Amino acid sequence: MVKTTTNSSYSAKNIQILEGLEAVRKRPGMYIGSTGAQGLHHLIWEVVDNSIDEAMAGHCTQIDVKLLPNHWVSVTDNGRGIPVDIHPQKKVSALQIVLSTLHAGGKFGEEGGYKVSGGLHGVGVSVVNALSTDLIATVHREGKIWEQQYKIGKPQGPVKSVGKTSNTGTTIAFRPDTSIFETIEYEWDYIIDHLRQQTYLTKGVKIVIIDERSAEEKKTDKTAIQFPKNSYQFYFEGGIASYVKHINKHKEIKHENVFYTEKGVDDMIIEVALQYSDDYNESLHAFANNITNPDGGMHVAGFKSALTRTLNAYARNKGLLKEKDANLTGDDVREGLTAIISIKIPNPQFEGQTKAKLGNPEVKPAVDAIVAEQLMIFLEEHPRDAEGIIGKCLIAAKARAAARIARDAVLRKSALEGFTLPGKLADCSSRRAEESELYIVEGDSAGGSAKQGRDRHTQAILPLRGKVLNVERARLDKILANNELKSLIIALGTNIGEMFTRDKLRYHKIIIMTDADVDGSHIRTLLLTLFFRYFPELINNGYIYIAQPPLYSIKKGKTIEWIYNAQALDAYKKKNDISDADMEIIEEETDEGETVELKNSASSTKLNVQRYKGLGEMNPEQLWETTMNPHNRVLKQVKIEDAEKASETFDILMGSEVAPRKKFIQTHAKSVKNLDI
Repeated sequence: MVKTTTNSSYSAKNIQILEGLEAVRKRPGMYIGSTGAQGLHHLIWEVVDNSIDEAMAGHCTQIDVKLLPNHWVSVTDNGRGIPVDIHPQKKVSALQIVLSTLHAGGKFGEEGGYKVSGGLHGVGVSVVNALSTDLIATVHREGKIWEQQYKIGKPQGPVKSVGKTSNTGTTIAFRPDTSIFETIEYEWDYIIDHLRQQTYLTKGVKIVIIDERSAEEKKTDKTAIQFPKNSYQFYFEGGIASYVKHINKHKEIKHENVFYTEKGVDDMIIEVALQYSDDYNESLHAFANNITNPDGGMHVAGFKSALTRTLNAYARNKGLLKEKDANLTGDDVREGLTAIISIKIPNPQFEGQTKAKLGNPEVKPAVDAIVAEQLMIFLEEHPRDAEGIIGKCLIAAKARAAARIARDAVLRKSALEGFTLPGKLADCSSRRAEESELYIVEGDSAGGSAKQGRDRHTQAILPLRGKVLNVERARLDKILANNELKSLIIALGTNIGEMFTRDKLRYHKIIIMTDADVDGSHIRTLLLTLFFRYFPELINNGYIYIAQPPLYSIKKGKTIEWIYNAQALDAYKKKNDISDADMEIIEEETDEGETVELKNSASSTKLNVQRYKGLGEMNPEQLWETTMNPHNRVLKQVKIEDAEKASETFDILMGSEVAPRKKFIQTHAKSVKNLDI
């Protein structure tokens, strides 16, 4: 029974009204996604988006982004400058309205300042203002330099003239609020990658990125090792055609010329570029008003329809497909495809707050018609390129037919439903996927320890023998012929390829558990390549993990301390005042490990240090205690923050080209700490 009372404390006074930018500070995640590193960098993107809008409108040719000391960031463009005159309704400067009012900007209705805009909702710079301790806006416009300063979203005075100028443009400088964000440390390579992409998408604009942070601040940015220079400039006259070449730079291309078209339809501008490589996967990137759409949408649907139809029509007309031959499928024509679809549209309709999918129905027929017309012209005018494209598609069709036969033979319905699971799999007794875990273990020895030490109700063990197939250079039929991978696919229960069904996944934690040596790292990379290329949904939904077994055990008397990496060992030595000079390692190894004698002025204490090179060296109790017990273990969840960059890295490291891999290793070797070989 629910007890009620007429003297309730819930009344009008309990209704909270958030004025101005207070709502942003109260619920920042609603506006920038998170208060972690992603949300921090989103502040930069919001300000840059305003400048890119000026570029797309034809009024800006250069954008400068600077990382400044004390966590300041400034973004400068040479556009028209944000208006500073008095707004007729609000009776204050338009600059102040833009900086302090949500949904205020030049992006709404027919009288707005932009036909197309990435910052659709007009909340960008005002949200940045709300989430910064300090913000300074400087505008060059109408022969004068105008300035206004803010603290925590509140103006510290009116917009005022501070000098004369012959230039135009806007500079927004801000410092994020440490009370809002979990971190205010910027990632240099993340900024460079994002702004490079924006330059590709905005043909004819130059973006300059400058790092002026102090030496101490740069030390905290571990990503700066990858891009060691203090400044970068990006300018791509070829736009998205150059972007396609960039993605394919480490691949063997199947035709020389990149297909590119740019056409206007009504109020839309449609750009498409594509090129085929020897890859077995497609790399398709869609954008609407420079906003990435990872889930596609109407522009992608129109593109795919036109691509399949046009290539089939050309192949039939040229006799490359005979009457008896079946049509090429969508999967056939997209194997090895790298494509960029970028549209500019006045009123984009996105599905969801993250703008992951474009929903405008008028976009599909427009993209379909343009791609079909222009691609057919390209094929007719470039017969050698057409031969390379159709040849790649025909080989893909034959391989897909072989893979279908292999899959039907290997992955029978009974096997997929769990009646004929692999003999080497020690399954768990639970049938609830949300509590079940699959440990993929390197070798029979470690597999034996894991099977004995596990929780049999929730933990399943699948030992793999040796190094599995490198799927980066293999089609599906070859993957299904590999016994180790075949066992793994059957154990997962999801099927693979076009038959993949996530709902049939038998375990919601898939844990890669390999040795802490070079071979173990290689096997782990091979498995991650499999999941990235053929089971990306499992990564995206957070089902893939990497186990972290300890490298050392230190026994002192009856107590044992587990050390998981070399850095932790250094910390242990520092905490216990042990230096390398204090440690004398006795060369003779016993079954108990290496005996280390600690010598100092106070005493002489013997420690027993065991270095574990393989999981098989641990007995079942040790493996459970350190690596499998949910209360003690360390698991790293595998995530993909940048799919394009991840794909490029896998292609470099696992592909057939040696030169890019050698260059990658040479470039990153210095950033690897405590490499164990």
